[in-house]
Amino acid sequence: MHLNYLAFAVPLFLAFMGLEYLVASKQGKTYFRFNDTVLNISVGIAERLADTFTVGLFYFVYRYLYEHYAVFNIRPSVLLWVALLLCTDFVWYWYHRLAHEVTLFWCAHVVHHQSEEFNYTVSARITVFQAFLRTGFWAVLPVIGFPPGMITSMLLVHGLYPFFIHTRTIGKLGILEYILVTPSHHRVHHASNPQYLDRNYGDVFIIWDKLFGTFTKEEEEPVYGLTKPLNSNSFLWQHFHFVLEMLYSVRHARTWRERFRIVFGKPDNVDPAARAVLEERFLIGKDTVTETPKLNNYVIWQIAVTLVLLFSFLLLEHYVPVFIQVCISMLIVCTLINCGAILEQKRWVFYLEYARFVILVSSVYYCWPQPVVLLGAVVVMAGGFYFHGALRQRYLDLVYGGIEN
Repeated sequence: MHLNYLAFAVPLFLAFMGLEYLVASKQGKTYFRFNDTVLNISVGIAERLADTFTVGLFYFVYRYLYEHYAVFNIRPSVLLWVALLLCTDFVWYWYHRLAHEVTLFWCAHVVHHQSEEFNYTVSARITVFQAFLRTGFWAVLPVIGFPPGMITSMLLVHGLYPFFIHTRTIGKLGILEYILVTPSHHRVHHASNPQYLDRNYGDVFIIWDKLFGTFTKEEEEPVYGLTKPLNSNSFLWQHFHFVLEMLYSVRHARTWRERFRIVFGKPDNVDPAARAVLEERFLIGKDTVTETPKLNNYVIWQIAVTLVLLFSFLLLEHYVPVFIQVCISMLIVCTLINCGAILEQKRWVFYLEYARFVILVSSVYYCWPQPVVLLGAVVVMAGGFYFHGALRQRYLDLVYGGIEN
């Protein structure tokens, strides 16, 4: 049986998140907030899902570059594995630094810094846009001559370490502080304190920050998140708000030189008034949100089911037909959008239930193409449309617990 054992990374990381929560609770620390944790995990689910379709593409890029443009013919050995680790981490440093210093790249990376807490769930905040961007930087490795197999293996190992530095439960680590990126170093990187901004870009080794003058010790207690908090639980808005802010600024720039400076200069060049204008245009809704047990329980239930579906899909992906893969992906994305909208108590979330029903029926009919499936779906949808008003109100009452919307 051909299983994808990398799928077990999902329950493994969830176990460490749970362990960190228990340790923090025992210490009397509030390192987790409900909305923040849900949003972090939601972004991570989307990234894991997207990786299913992009990892093969990235490997193809590395192989093509290696076969056609490799400068050296490198063969695996202990010293060359060490060299690849250093090269990978060096390239990461510059990718990470430029992701903070160039507006276009910051559009992809900003999602990772939106959380106002700092724990293992924050490590999940990686978008598929960031994965494409990193691949562009790491493409230099096959050109140097490192084989694609070595590169992908190293990227798997290299990608594990950063997970463990996203925590406040671990203090400073003595002599390791001089060599490795530690949780203390990375807390500085995620902080919005003025003295901590744009510091400590390293991923595994801290030597690059010390070499290029971007290192800062953790002294004052960090304040996490963006310098201007996002104040939105929307899954879509978190992914695209800065892209829209950049485009808004470009549109209102007076010269092409200004436009170029906005896109390829520092993120500070984006019009600071853009977000307020765009929020008013796209985030119409309540100014305040009241959490209820019903609301939270419904979101938890959806995230839990989505995680089980994601794990099953990743584990058995070699046996899942393409059409079902598409349906599962659409169902997961709809659910993530639904959870974010529910946290903001949007009334239009009811319509996403129609979308999820259509996706489920399509999947069932693909696996069991019988007329009774379509007939049942038509009957259910007809009833839904006929009793739309009452069903919608009942749904909102169940989800929001009678809160005035």
